[in-house]
Amino acid sequence: MNKKLLSVILFTTAFLSGFGQDNNLKLSYNQPAKQWEESLPLGNGRLGMMPDGGILSEKIVLNDITLWSGSPQDANNYEAHIRLEEVRKLIAEGKNDLAQDIINKDFICRGEGSGNGVGAHIPFGSYQILANLSLKFSYPGADAANPKVEDYRRGLSLEDAIANSSYRINGVNYTKEYFTSYGDDVNIIRISADKAKQLNCNISIDRPERFSTGIKGERLEISGALDNGHGGNGMKYFGAVQVKLKDGTMTTGENGLTIKGASEIILYVSAKTDYNDVNFKTTALNILNRASKKTYSAQKLLHTAAYQKLFTRMSIKLGAAPQESIPTDQRLVNFQKDPHLDPALPALFFQFSRYLLISSIRVGLLPPNLQGLWANQVQTPWNSDYHLDLNLQMCHWPVEVANLSELNLPLTDYVHGLVKNGERTAKAYYNAEGWIAHVAANIWGFTEPGESANWGITKVGPGWLSNNLWTHYQYTGDKKYLAEIYPVIKGAAKFYKSLLVKDDKTGWLLTSPSSSPENAFYLSNGKEASICIGPTIDNQIMRELFTNVVSASTELNLDADLRRELQEIIRHLAPVAQISKDGRIMEWMEDYKEVEPDHRHISHLYGLYPAALITPGSTPELIDACKKTLEARGDDGTGWSLAYKMLFWARLHDGDRAFKLYKDLMRTTLRTDINYGAGGGIYPNLLCAGPPFQIDGNFGGAAAIAEMLIQSHDGFIDLLPAIPSEWKAFGEIKGIKAQGNYTINMSWKDGVLTDYKIFSPNPGKVKVRANGQIEEVTATKI
Repeated sequence: MNKKLLSVILFTTAFLSGFGQDNNLKLSYNQPAKQWEESLPLGNGRLGMMPDGGILSEKIVLNDITLWSGSPQDANNYEAHIRLEEVRKLIAEGKNDLAQDIINKDFICRGEGSGNGVGAHIPFGSYQILANLSLKFSYPGADAANPKVEDYRRGLSLEDAIANSSYRINGVNYTKEYFTSYGDDVNIIRISADKAKQLNCNISIDRPERFSTGIKGERLEISGALDNGHGGNGMKYFGAVQVKLKDGTMTTGENGLTIKGASEIILYVSAKTDYNDVNFKTTALNILNRASKKTYSAQKLLHTAAYQKLFTRMSIKLGAAPQESIPTDQRLVNFQKDPHLDPALPALFFQFSRYLLISSIRVGLLPPNLQGLWANQVQTPWNSDYHLDLNLQMCHWPVEVANLSELNLPLTDYVHGLVKNGERTAKAYYNAEGWIAHVAANIWGFTEPGESANWGITKVGPGWLSNNLWTHYQYTGDKKYLAEIYPVIKGAAKFYKSLLVKDDKTGWLLTSPSSSPENAFYLSNGKEASICIGPTIDNQIMRELFTNVVSASTELNLDADLRRELQEIIRHLAPVAQISKDGRIMEWMEDYKEVEPDHRHISHLYGLYPAALITPGSTPELIDACKKTLEARGDDGTGWSLAYKMLFWARLHDGDRAFKLYKDLMRTTLRTDINYGAGGGIYPNLLCAGPPFQIDGNFGGAAAIAEMLIQSHDGFIDLLPAIPSEWKAFGEIKGIKAQGNYTINMSWKDGVLTDYKIFSPNPGKVKVRANGQIEEVTATKI
């Protein structure tokens, strides 16, 4: 290592309190949004708002992360386990199709389950839009139906979480600012003109169903109750809009509030559901009253200061930003033509993903769903639920490395909430100890299998969620947190332990019955099946989970007998992976032919990511097999699938291949149809398209960018392990995290590190690979 080029120095607390951000952290556009997927997302972890920036009329979609239809239910089939041995026997005899017939009859949920993703009006429920806030404008001296609009601008500043739109009509400059306050927990919209008394506006509010509106004094209100799925009312909600005027008059009527001749309009929008709050209406009005008493400038300062405590922890530059003044939608087009012209776009995408994390997660509430907290429908795609066979987990992959560690805690709380119901489900279907949550989960504690064997019985949820919980411990070293999650991961381990059978062919302990997420294979009789014994992902999850439980029990000095039992079981598990005759990682115990060779899930590479079971140092014989697996799957897919492939290639230290997939992830689309295969991309507002909109692709893509720049899963901190050619010219990162609670700053030029700095709250030695060489350096306490 070149000592002159590298330094490891102590950073002071004052320096670390916040890193300066780039001036180009903005999304910008030259026209209003034509569809919801072009509007700009704002949120504070509970409330969300997406304004379209319209001129004559503007729709602002409002959300509350807790607003779900449906209600708690017990859809377990408590007789299912009676046929468990029959199913296992058929699988052992190679009659997987017959076993699957039984699964489809007796090992699915009772009732309608998730409604195959259409659950808004059944007990499973759906995450839903709160309301549409509609603004209609008229402009003095301009054509009422077609005013001449000049100098239109619309944008979102990631540095302060404020959106805006502006334009000129008949010589008057109009400006709108929007933010969802981190200070007083309201949505705030300010509309102004640079000439007095030029604002004329009608304000109304509604939603697609189950609502009533009213006016109390000069306050516009909306309220109602969603469908509980049992023929009655479920979750209740309430929203209110308070108006502050400078000049002008406001009148009330059937069509809402009408404002004439104002110089400034400020809207305060408060909303609340009865989720954990029986006094929700009073709470919402108290919030509104408190917020409306403050000046706009005071609210803006409160909001920005609270938001920036999280956002400014990390900064990233990946080269020059020559296109920062170009509208974002055009930058996306240019990037597809030649990504070399805009190396700053991936940095913007990364910081936008951090912005989305902060905007859609609040400690003490719910984790982000499939759309974060933004929805414009009653029946959201796949109910915007919590998919436990990858998607919810992917939503949290960048949290730790992106220096937003506490945003993992709502997921921890959510998983704790699944355990009690999951224990009933484990007994009902498998007569098992511990807990299980299958693929589709909601806020009501649904842990039952889905409606069909080919996807609904997948059992990776407890282990994969345990990986997320364990990751938080790996990054923080928080022993109190470890004690809190220990019962959860122990329960997950006990479930898998109960599901094990000895395979007569190999002598290994394998799960039965099981499946590989959402994938199927051909049997020798030509029939298709998903149900199997010991899919590779189960074997990898158990090896990782059991090892972690052993470590945790040792650290906490608990459950010595269980520890010894798990250590013995690990000795008899299947290997991390088997290699097929064509050199790929086998997805199942048998070398089956896939029904879909280019399937979007690549679950049998779980050991490569997010786990650390497959690494160049420990399992070099599996590295080429992983590459061949990815080659066979192909480089297309849904948005989240492209992100996952990026992560795999980053772990394989192939930054250029990861970047190719990133370029594909950033191809523009406006499609909103449900897609299960290829065609993923990005909407003009940088939200990921499955299609439709699924936020996991944003978060998975951000995690992959981080993985290209830093890795810490293999016993040392690896700097620039998979940097692509496009980012080698120069770059700088401040505040990125590594396992062990290390924070790293680094800079490079021509692909060579010129400086790096490591600090930790706990002084000590740490191994670092920089410029290809491993050294042990001292991370000094701040």
